[in-house]
Amino acid sequence: MADLITVEDPDDPRLTDYTGLTDVELRRRREPAEGLFIAEGEKVIRRARDAGYEMRSMLLSAKWIDVMRDVVDELPAPVYAVSPELAERVTGYHVHRGALASMQRKPLPTAGELLRSARRVVVMESVNDHTNIGAIFRSAAALGMDAVLLSPDCADPLYRRSVKVSMGAVFSVPYARLESWPKGLESVREAGFTLLALTPDEKARTLDEAAPHRMDRVALMLGAEGDGLSRRALVAADEWVRIPMSHGVDSLNVGAAAAVAFYAVATGRPES
Repeated sequence: MADLITVEDPDDPRLTDYTGLTDVELRRRREPAEGLFIAEGEKVIRRARDAGYEMRSMLLSAKWIDVMRDVVDELPAPVYAVSPELAERVTGYHVHRGALASMQRKPLPTAGELLRSARRVVVMESVNDHTNIGAIFRSAAALGMDAVLLSPDCADPLYRRSVKVSMGAVFSVPYARLESWPKGLESVREAGFTLLALTPDEKARTLDEAAPHRMDRVALMLGAEGDGLSRRALVAADEWVRIPMSHGVDSLNVGAAAAVAFYAVATGRPES
């Protein structure tokens, strides 16, 4: 059973995992280096726990202690009970959901390990907006994608904002980082995947025309908001595909485009 510890000092060193959560650059550097990430809100904390992530500690406001009682009772790590005001001073923002947990990261699998069993893969290039990362993972989980591969410069899926937007879907879709870009795409092709680059370019075939749901193994490539896929990524693809647009709209937000494309890729997929 966890120790329930009331803390009244925002500078208490036991709360170090939770300090400065709004300082994006600090947390980007610190969290991977220290092997931790922050889960926020009851559902996300439970999903992280159910996915096998070890909990380092929890930070709860008083009214959330009873809500999380079953988790608290089975937790070997400390639970810090704090006032909402103190939580805000420590984290740098108003913790609306009243519950935070510091979780231990797991070692990432290699791309090769994921590709052996996957058939529908998302490949992201330079997606650095944490909201978009979270939205893409949530759609990938909901619409049947098997794995996510990230270019070396993509944002961290376990950053607090990504985890929160995904509603914990980052825990249910396995992901790996490609070691080089775009050279790493060669290993995806060698594993039997057709590389489809999603682009609004009029030279691209529509998803209906390309019929990716009939392909045996598909890797759908997505680029960053605004810039899209780089020229070298487009050159490395086997085929360009697009979502047909209406009413003069030239493109969708990458999170929305991903959801549409995932449905087209996964619908009617052959059974394993």
